[in-house]
Amino acid sequence: MRIRNFILISFLVISLLPVKAQVSTQQLSGGINPITTSVPFLLIAPDSRQGGMGEVGAATQPDVNSIHWNSAKLAFAEKNMGFGVSYTPWLRQLVPDISLSYISFYKKIDKMSAVGASLRYFSLGNITFTDIQGNTTGQFKPNEFAIDLAYSRKLSQVFSVGLAFRYINSNLTGGVTLSNGQPTKAGQAEAVDIGMYYKTKPGFKVEGKKTTVTGGLAITNIGTKISYTTVKNFIPINLRLGGGYKIDIDDYNTFGVYLDFNKLLVPTPPIYQHKVDSITGKETAEIAYDPATGAPIIKAGKDPNRPVTTGMLGSFNDAPGGFKEELKEINIAIGFEYWYAKQFAVRAGYFYEDKTKGGRQFFNIGLGVRYSVFGLDMAYLIPTTLRNPLQNTLRFTLTFDFDAFKSQNKETANPTTNPTP
Repeated sequence: MRIRNFILISFLVISLLPVKAQVSTQQLSGGINPITTSVPFLLIAPDSRQGGMGEVGAATQPDVNSIHWNSAKLAFAEKNMGFGVSYTPWLRQLVPDISLSYISFYKKIDKMSAVGASLRYFSLGNITFTDIQGNTTGQFKPNEFAIDLAYSRKLSQVFSVGLAFRYINSNLTGGVTLSNGQPTKAGQAEAVDIGMYYKTKPGFKVEGKKTTVTGGLAITNIGTKISYTTVKNFIPINLRLGGGYKIDIDDYNTFGVYLDFNKLLVPTPPIYQHKVDSITGKETAEIAYDPATGAPIIKAGKDPNRPVTTGMLGSFNDAPGGFKEELKEINIAIGFEYWYAKQFAVRAGYFYEDKTKGGRQFFNIGLGVRYSVFGLDMAYLIPTTLRNPLQNTLRFTLTFDFDAFKSQNKETANPTTNPTP
């Protein structure tokens, strides 16, 4: 249908094949060296609340979307039950029909624990397959989805832990056979999230004002590698560490600030040895391979083809640029949230990723409103560079308050009548 979709999917598939890499001069000098994984849709902020605050989420206040950010927060949810639906048109500057949909739900079991579930669906539009003569041979809608089940429990009045189980399915080609004769398949993986959350006791005050201090740690997508052909790739295992501070200025005005640090726990691409031109004596762009093993020769860094556990533990010291490059792999997010009368919210935030590791740098703004049993949140992404594929990204989230719904039903069933004078 749309040629741009085909180009996008082709790039995704080709990037997974065992080809001899060609690298730029900047890569050779230790410059641009981003970490890439399969199923990156797992890292996209799915909801508008956190999406309007720079994509912070480790230590924000619990809500129905906590499974994505830190499942441990669910045990501290104030409501007994919650349901939410989110929709995000994605990369609309490149392809007009890519989107992320997200459905989430949680239920408090008792005062100490809660369970939750979510479904994330990433649609990559529609592509048309053709033969050498240009004749249409088929249509396919590539898609990816993940199903989550989570459990969270308080271990004390101020501390909780969470565990989420995830099934991931990524079908980018519909089983088409590549031009080299290699068949493809849908990638599948399983993963778990581990989370911890701290929240001060109710009634905690600073200078006489009710204050809430929070902290959170989550390691998400700890799971098996995923494969579309014969090559197995890491999924985006991520470490998220954050803190928050919320203060009730008075009975109507509340203000919060939150800070997150994120780091991918997967191998950093090494710098490979390159062949030397026999005439000029200069290094070429072609990678040199060990004749004995057939493996590319690593000039700096470590072999990225490692088991999952080894890759996670080694991700803190495997960058070819050393400790300085390791620091560049930490993304920083900061967000602010203001509530008036617990009904109207204004949000803002900033996300920073080093230019050598992907260069995602953008501002977020957002609005929220709570009316009766419904809540509506919206967020807008503003990149710091022009013609950025992320620009004009909008997020929408609709939430449903079951507690308020039950209260309304009770009031309807048992109306109170004012005595006549």
